[in-house]
Amino acid sequence: MTDTPLEDPAAEASDPVLAMDEALVTPLRAPVADDLAYPFAAPPAFGTSREVAPGVRWVRMPLASSLAAVNAWAIEDGDGWAIVDTGMGTPETIETWRRSLAEALDGRPVTRVLVTHMHPDHVGAAGWLTREFGCELWMSRLEFLMCRSMFSGWTDEGGDDRWSLYRGAGWTDQRLARFRGGARTSGFGRAMQPLPNSFRRMSDGQTIRIGGRDWKVVVGAGHSPEHACLMCEELGVFISGDQVLPEITSNVSVSPLEPLADPLEDWLSSLARIRGIVPDNLLVLPAHKLPFYRLHNRIDALIGHHDAALGRLKEELRRPRRAIDVFEALFNRRITEVTMMMATGESLAHLNYLVARGEAQASRDADGVIWYSAAAS
Repeated sequence: MTDTPLEDPAAEASDPVLAMDEALVTPLRAPVADDLAYPFAAPPAFGTSREVAPGVRWVRMPLASSLAAVNAWAIEDGDGWAIVDTGMGTPETIETWRRSLAEALDGRPVTRVLVTHMHPDHVGAAGWLTREFGCELWMSRLEFLMCRSMFSGWTDEGGDDRWSLYRGAGWTDQRLARFRGGARTSGFGRAMQPLPNSFRRMSDGQTIRIGGRDWKVVVGAGHSPEHACLMCEELGVFISGDQVLPEITSNVSVSPLEPLADPLEDWLSSLARIRGIVPDNLLVLPAHKLPFYRLHNRIDALIGHHDAALGRLKEELRRPRRAIDVFEALFNRRITEVTMMMATGESLAHLNYLVARGEAQASRDADGVIWYSAAAS
């Protein structure tokens, strides 16, 4: 069994938090063409804020990756601020929050913390903020429960079944040993401040009153299981989290928890649904990069982009291929040790999508490796 070629692993960062952060937005091959309008030429510096709508300020938290930062949003809420997304639970992020709250946000307290989804660059500092200010954490139920279970640390007590996903994708024993033996198996928890034991549930269609204005919860899926976006039509803004991003595409992956899942169907259906719910004239406040207008153009481009990727993948499957063999058809850069796990997950998402629709078939060989090929016509 041969492995897919990678760049020199010695030149790559080994931190699993960096691996996740980079790979969450691993771009699919070919640029996404769209026509967006950006009202802000540059983001605010760390420790400062910028008003994007009346009573809504933009702050940024640092990330140790090419993304550089995650956006957080402070919404006036009585005498304080409701914070949407928090950044990683690292000392650098906590220090940035201390500076931002004391200076850029006028020294006012945090009244509540709302988190779009469970990934550490969004929820990592939530536990610290809620304890520091004695306030509630708001999340969708599935994101909270999945976060509590996944980021408490993986163990092998239940057996090695979680690694069978990667063996089936074509990973060699050497690569499996590297990932199993390193911090990659438990590193996500190192970017997390402990969550509170209770939370306030956000659910699709719910209206939350913040600072005298109504914010509607719009739930998406695919990138994460129950991703909560927030829309305020009165202010003309839509906080999209990672569900809709400009310039880059969110990672949509199969995980060892649910190896036969079809997250790409969830993703594409969610995008189409959001397009029908959220007006096109709202200012989109994404988790990464700059706020933008013309949401519908972006959603159309993302759907078309994945459709094109599926078309290339079907061509690739004219001969039997493993998940690790289809990277070139899907991604616009070489996959490295840092991005290997998430790239495998995204490849499996596209393969599972085709299998679920009868456009591809899968068979497992004697070594446990799954081979995919185009379905017989």
